[in-house]
Amino acid sequence: MDKIVLASNNAGKAREIAEILSAYHISVVPQSEYNVPEIPETGLTFIENALLKARNACQHTGLPALADDSGIEIDALNGEPGIYSARYAGEGATDEANVQKALKALKDVPPQQRGARFQCLMVLLEHEKDPTPLICQGTWEGSILTEPQGENGFGYDPVFYVPQYQCSAAQISSEQKHALSHRGKALKQLAEQIKARATK
Repeated sequence: MDKIVLASNNAGKAREIAEILSAYHISVVPQSEYNVPEIPETGLTFIENALLKARNACQHTGLPALADDSGIEIDALNGEPGIYSARYAGEGATDEANVQKALKALKDVPPQQRGARFQCLMVLLEHEKDPTPLICQGTWEGSILTEPQGENGFGYDPVFYVPQYQCSAAQISSEQKHALSHRGKALKQLAEQIKARATK
């Protein structure tokens, strides 16, 4: 499994995944290089959406495909935006629009009730009919700030407070983020499972 297609057109996500997996000598190629069309995310869970995206990439490329479905769950919003994190403010919404909608919804919520976590579900299919996909999950606990802080990262990073560093996820380095983040944790599990499968 030297080459894996990444079933995502999100540049920030693609960069992060390629960075993390390169440490394990696993090469990922974005699906855009194969002109893979995007598929509607009609699943009701992160896992369903990740499987849909991975299977679609396998069908169009004939290669193993990796898909991630991730988002942020905010306690005071009953777990929203969850699977709708990327389109919380509507289809095609910018990161900033999504963040502003979340901040507006939390306007009167005190700091101690602004708990949140990033969830990442990672799925690897060896081929489109793979009956036993590799599935990994990573969680990153934190809370929501009252305003964006920092320039790094993407998505909800500027408003996600990281207790270990006492700042937002957009104010820490890529290395620090990879060590703590939901995506970093899921990819570490995935790399270990790929290696274990390869040695069988």
